[in-house]
Amino acid sequence: MADPRMVTYDELEDLVGKEVGASDWHEIDQERVNLFADATGDHQWIHIDVERATQMLGSTIAHGYLTLSLLPMLASEVMFVKGVSRAINYGSNKVRFTNMVPVGSKVRVVQKCLSVEPKSGGKQVIMENTIEIDGQERPACIAEIISVLYV
Repeated sequence: MADPRMVTYDELEDLVGKEVGASDWHEIDQERVNLFADATGDHQWIHIDVERATQMLGSTIAHGYLTLSLLPMLASEVMFVKGVSRAINYGSNKVRFTNMVPVGSKVRVVQKCLSVEPKSGGKQVIMENTIEIDGQERPACIAEIISVLYV
């Protein structure tokens, strides 16, 4: 696991407009895709029918929402804010799935801090998360995610 960049709560504003870092690469395997299909009830053949998907697409494809759901894990490898008692997922401004993630490929996130503003006694942080696919020019997903951090 990558050593996350350590910052303090008071240093968050210094990150605005800057790339914070990148996570390690993580392989997307069929077992993870199948478990996600079971958890969500999305058993579309492009995700779970290995034979048919391989014939038609070259491999099975990870769910877009599976890719998005990896953000907490991936982001934890990018940055750790010292002195925070809790971080709340507040939502997202936009999420775009810009490329398919073939099973067997590796993904990582590159994060850029877009803004840090006071919010409800804490700090609202908006991060641009670009989920890259190893060896692909076009990313799998670009998502602006909003969190509120409290000391």
